[in-house]
Amino acid sequence: MRVLDGSERPYVDLDSAATTSAAVSVARAVHEFGPWYSSVHRGAGMRSRVASARYEEARHTVLDFVGADARTHVAIFPRNTTEALNILAFRLRLAPDDVVLTTAVEHHANLLPWRRHARLRTVDVTAEGTFTVEDVVAGLDASPRPQVLALTGASNVTGWVPPLAEIAAAARQRGVLVVVDGAQLAPHRPVDMTALGVDVLALSGHKLYAPYGAGALVAPRELFAGGEPLLVGGGAVSAVSFDDVVWADGPEREEAGSPNVLGVVALAAATQDVLAQGWSAVVAHDRELTWALDAELAAVPGLVRYGPGPSADRLPIAVFNLPGMSDSLLAARLSYEFGIGVRNGCFCAHPYVGRLLSLDDADVRRYHDDVRAGRRDRVPGAVRASTGRGTSLRDVAALGEALRTIAGTPGRNQDYRPGAHGDLQPDGWRA
Repeated sequence: MRVLDGSERPYVDLDSAATTSAAVSVARAVHEFGPWYSSVHRGAGMRSRVASARYEEARHTVLDFVGADARTHVAIFPRNTTEALNILAFRLRLAPDDVVLTTAVEHHANLLPWRRHARLRTVDVTAEGTFTVEDVVAGLDASPRPQVLALTGASNVTGWVPPLAEIAAAARQRGVLVVVDGAQLAPHRPVDMTALGVDVLALSGHKLYAPYGAGALVAPRELFAGGEPLLVGGGAVSAVSFDDVVWADGPEREEAGSPNVLGVVALAAATQDVLAQGWSAVVAHDRELTWALDAELAAVPGLVRYGPGPSADRLPIAVFNLPGMSDSLLAARLSYEFGIGVRNGCFCAHPYVGRLLSLDDADVRRYHDDVRAGRRDRVPGAVRASTGRGTSLRDVAALGEALRTIAGTPGRNQDYRPGAHGDLQPDGWRA
């Protein structure tokens, strides 16, 4: 890509925690399936029969990928993790006084659906953004006992990986349903629901090298055996009159309307692609990138990094700031001057980022008031660099070099102004 000085640079994508590019095998699978694309379970023709078979086959592929038993569990295909958790929160029929135990680390997708249907009890974090098994147990044992434990498999902000197996065991001993947001974990670590003791898992294709708009909710079949679904319409029913509805059985009840069969084909192909590469290779590559990120960021003068230290179990994600520079300005300079794509802001995890930035209640109220007044530029945040299977050590080195240059040239900060959409751009920039 062409950068600010007029030179051409290879684009460095360090935003995998938000959205991954399509794996080559995934794009190929979608292309090959394209001629057979049709609505599923709605036609007797060959295309519809092929599409229906591929769609149902994908359920078993996803169940195998996460170590779930098809006899007891079902895979439902929403758009993403957010929709999956909204479906689940609605279908559990929680009472307003029921308690859902969650944590301060969570993405909004694992906070807002639960808050709509029940009371939240939150496990807080240390200054480094972590909690212990004992912290979760204290929340489980508080009265009234929670109905659900909803926690992340890995933080989308810091990459921290909580000790899931120990936490899940403590919850299940107390009869509490264990729900895991696996959006960040699934692309980086093997997820065996049976071995971990996880009851429900949600994940997104767009974070798993399948950016075609499908996710998965894997849960015990009994949770969806009765009751009305969140979304209603064609496909979710077996019979309808003006006075009565007979709901469809199994996962179809939760998938009203024509499903995203292309997205589901892509998601299934992505899980097979990861397994073909081998988890040992994926994890080894991640660890190499994590060490490289640590080394490069430690060599940037003045850089402030947030999250747990090197001894913690982490994915190759780093979140940081440079003093005297807003997160939006730092992200803009990385993009326009060096061709490096990162994410900045609060990463759909405002409470967690607030903890990491040491914001107190007054600070939070102040920036909420600013947002209500239309001053979104006053929301505090940080910069996140996140890596994936296509990231190289050269990419991480480019980030370190760029940050050191930016730290040493503060005068160039004055060259940036708000653009048409509120993001910062260099003076006189034309796309």
